[in-house]
Amino acid sequence: MTARKVFRNPLAVAALVILLVIVLASIFAPLVAPHSPTALRLDKINAGPGSGYLLGGDGAGRDIFSRLLYAGRNTLTGAVIALSVALVLGVVSGLLSGYYGGLLDGVLGWGANLLMALPTMIVLLALFQALGSSIYLAMVAFGVMLSPGFHRLVRSQVMAVKHELYVDAARVSGLSDPRIIGRHVLLVVRAPIVIQAAVVAGIAIVVQSGLEFLGLGDPGTPTWGGMLQDAFTNIYTSRVAIWWPGLTIALTVASLVLLGNAIRDVIQRTERPRKPPKPPELVPATPDADELPLLRITNLTVGYPSSDGYREVVHGVDLDVRHGEVMGLVGESGSGKTQTAFSVLGLLSPGGTLLGRSSIAFDGTELARLPESERRSLRGRRIGYIPQEPMSNLDPCFRVGEQLVEPLRAVSGLSKQAAVAEALHLLERVGIPDPRRTFAAYPHEISGGMAQRVLIAGAVSGKPDLLIADEPTTALDVTVQADVLELLRGLQTEFGMAMLLVTHNFGVVADICDRVAVMQDGRIVEVNDVRPLFASPQHPYTQTLLGSTLEDSTPRTRLEVNHA
Repeated sequence: MTARKVFRNPLAVAALVILLVIVLASIFAPLVAPHSPTALRLDKINAGPGSGYLLGGDGAGRDIFSRLLYAGRNTLTGAVIALSVALVLGVVSGLLSGYYGGLLDGVLGWGANLLMALPTMIVLLALFQALGSSIYLAMVAFGVMLSPGFHRLVRSQVMAVKHELYVDAARVSGLSDPRIIGRHVLLVVRAPIVIQAAVVAGIAIVVQSGLEFLGLGDPGTPTWGGMLQDAFTNIYTSRVAIWWPGLTIALTVASLVLLGNAIRDVIQRTERPRKPPKPPELVPATPDADELPLLRITNLTVGYPSSDGYREVVHGVDLDVRHGEVMGLVGESGSGKTQTAFSVLGLLSPGGTLLGRSSIAFDGTELARLPESERRSLRGRRIGYIPQEPMSNLDPCFRVGEQLVEPLRAVSGLSKQAAVAEALHLLERVGIPDPRRTFAAYPHEISGGMAQRVLIAGAVSGKPDLLIADEPTTALDVTVQADVLELLRGLQTEFGMAMLLVTHNFGVVADICDRVAVMQDGRIVEVNDVRPLFASPQHPYTQTLLGSTLEDSTPRTRLEVNHA
């Protein structure tokens, strides 16, 4: 399954093909190479391509193509040695250090820091001086020098996951530490290891070639770095010779990095159920003959696939939002508020499905069975959305103005010049003091309150009939919350919008809402106008929520401690 997904990436396929060609050509060099890598011909010294030598001859009259194939065997073997040593030392020490911590973590961390403090090239040069010209011994030493990178990467990843509940559950079930590390921890941290391994393999090839380019390898052993050194020596006589080992090194390293990225992306991608259970047939409820509200939710049931069918998270919710009113949807975290709002928007998480006789009627249009293309045409035009956590909902790669202008052009069909003017007007309308400066700023250059105002401007840019605000003041301080609530109320009145305000804060409900619906465990337990609900809540859950606030409560006195 993982291999199929990797093959869907064109860059990954191209990289894999290039790597396979290079590796197979190197392995089968004796069968593919037309000449011996050490055969000399004086008439082919620095010869150009052709005349029996496909890529020409080097400074000693040897066939460049044949030496390139044989050199791949030695260069790739050296890179594999360095990578294997780095992986074994770094990954094992990182797993142990991150999982056990304490004294073991301190000792292993000290060793990793010591290795990182050593100058790699000087160490390798000293080894060449002491041990001779064996490139393989140098690659073993280079692998040791590279292992701290894996150690620190794996350690940080393990420390982030070792306290997860599923790891605790494995401990309680009686699994041994080695099995927990190998089965539950290592699988979680494998994605960064894959990309790190691809990068390290490329670095090993480059460093090995660099050492041989300096003349530190065995002159009698063909390697890509040695060929580079020979070609550079004769560059004024045969300029083309330096291209062949240089291109081979570049293609190999680039292919390793691209393939590593593709495998990492596949591993990290969340798997969906292979065959989710077929949801029950959706039969909309018959609307009443009375005058319909702008939004009527009837018997809304939301489920997600589980081992025995669908697990319901919203159970038979009925809710109306009238034209021009502000309806509050309030409840504690996990009560189903956001799932209800996302059902209206058609933005349920992967696997989320409307079950049973669920019906979502918006201005007479049944959204539950509406094709995605038609529902998409409603979002931004007739249904606006304000998300929570404003800084996370603005793309850090684009300026604020670009993120307003693009939807204006797509939704309203405005020209670029008209969209820019409208965006500046909206920024001014939502209370931003210097619209042009904010328009040209990146998200990290503005405050959280200003970012929320930008999102509000984007949500009302299409002058929607219904505005869904999901915890629009959660990430803001109290002063900014009040300003944002006043802004929302003013815009709602100005444009005549209906608003569904999702919140857990009764103070926000009291400030802005006309009516309020209280949710508990995926069900609506009480619906009423704001004043009667606050004055005389009927449901015990509503009474509990209101009773948990500090308004109008008796302050606690200082606790007297008896020191006797």
